[in-house]
Amino acid sequence: MQQLRIDSILAGHAVSGPGRSAITFNGKVTDFASLEAQVASMAGWLAARGVGSGDRVAIYARNHPESFNLLFAVSRIGAMMVPLNWRLSEEELAWQMADAAPSMLLYGTDFVAAAGQLGRSAGCPAFEIGAGLEKARAEHATGADAGTGSADAELMVVYTSGTTGRPKGAVLGQAAMRANAEMSHHAYAMTPYDLVLNILPLFHVGGLNIQPLPALLAGAGVVIHDGFDPAAVLAAIGSEGITQMTVVPTILGALIGTPEWQTADLSSLRMMAIGSTDVPVALIEAVHARGIPVVQVYGTTETSPTAIYQTADIATTTVGSIGRAGSRCEIRITGDDGTELPVGEVGEIRVRGDNILTRYWNNEAASAESIVDGWFRTGDMARLDADGLYWFADRLKHVIISGGENIYPAELERVLADYDGLTEFAVVGRDDPRWGQVPVIVAARSGPTVTGDAVLAHFEGRIARFKRPKDVVFVEALPRNALGKIVTGDLRTLF
Repeated sequence: MQQLRIDSILAGHAVSGPGRSAITFNGKVTDFASLEAQVASMAGWLAARGVGSGDRVAIYARNHPESFNLLFAVSRIGAMMVPLNWRLSEEELAWQMADAAPSMLLYGTDFVAAAGQLGRSAGCPAFEIGAGLEKARAEHATGADAGTGSADAELMVVYTSGTTGRPKGAVLGQAAMRANAEMSHHAYAMTPYDLVLNILPLFHVGGLNIQPLPALLAGAGVVIHDGFDPAAVLAAIGSEGITQMTVVPTILGALIGTPEWQTADLSSLRMMAIGSTDVPVALIEAVHARGIPVVQVYGTTETSPTAIYQTADIATTTVGSIGRAGSRCEIRITGDDGTELPVGEVGEIRVRGDNILTRYWNNEAASAESIVDGWFRTGDMARLDADGLYWFADRLKHVIISGGENIYPAELERVLADYDGLTEFAVVGRDDPRWGQVPVIVAARSGPTVTGDAVLAHFEGRIARFKRPKDVVFVEALPRNALGKIVTGDLRTLF
């Protein structure tokens, strides 16, 4: 892929295939020429309101084409997009807004009240996505304006839950978007004739970058659903002629569990990508039984996210593997000191390439700790086999994956820190048949009157609902090693 800004690549498709379908949403089809016109007007409107190089624009909305309009527009003027996770609590979002200090907030119709408060607290104007915004930006069309942004500029700040309690803003640049797109094109053999269905939230790099943005950069089409409904997804595959889609295990399990799964018309679906480290083999085999390869992809927010992946030609013979090193990055399996380990030994996954973050926003210490000699330390463990395949083993980071979402115990423990009824506590993951894992508190209480319900109620309004612990297990004392450190492995045996 040429060293162009991503909006310039889009503009090229508007010239070479202006009438080709780019984005379909709620039955409305936007072709590449129209998408380019919308991006041009968005860029002009932002510039007219004083947004320029390095400025941030936050977006707080369910899946909507405006996410792509904004991303391409900030690319054109050298600004940065900050996608906000609408599942978070207002307190969590307020912290991210304060940290990112955006010049503007765009928000969806579902979040009018919350967005107004967020905009006021951050001291920035807020604009609702819809007819009003469309009219406003239509007055600022920039036509063929080449833009002022750079092909090596920083482009996004994406917040990822922090292992120490506060989220970190991973800064992803133009080069990371291009490298990720090239790897997606390779992983999914993507062509301009593909039609990608997106049901994952666009505030995640998984939703935005595993397939949808790469598809648009390839000149392919994207169908956007603003939520997940299993029956609607299966119907859309047949009626729209969907060729590719990305899922997580929870979503795939729901699809397979519907009565329509066995009879749905999936004939157009060339492959299915799954973004998770630990995918139950039974789910993969159920899709393979329908004649559709499941391509597993591994990565993190900080790797944009693609780093390791399978391809369709090996998907059915390497079930359980996360695949081979991406075509635009290098992978190492290392010991604690960074030394590369031999084939077969389990160590930390480190990634080097244009796809990794440039830095963490406002966090030099975390940047220096995570990026060592150009290698990003993922905190994930894997082994490499003699065939060049990687097999996920464990996580160094204390993370719970619930329904495809990362939940860091440190965030929950930070909330518990000001609860008076516990003398000591820890949060660990418990296996769950629906969600994969759920967070559970193990704690010693100050007295018998402290109840589990009271502890759980302490999280109300303070953290996103999906992150909240599902149970409390009371013990006399937490297990500790000789150095006084809590032994989380021993806590898990309680379940």
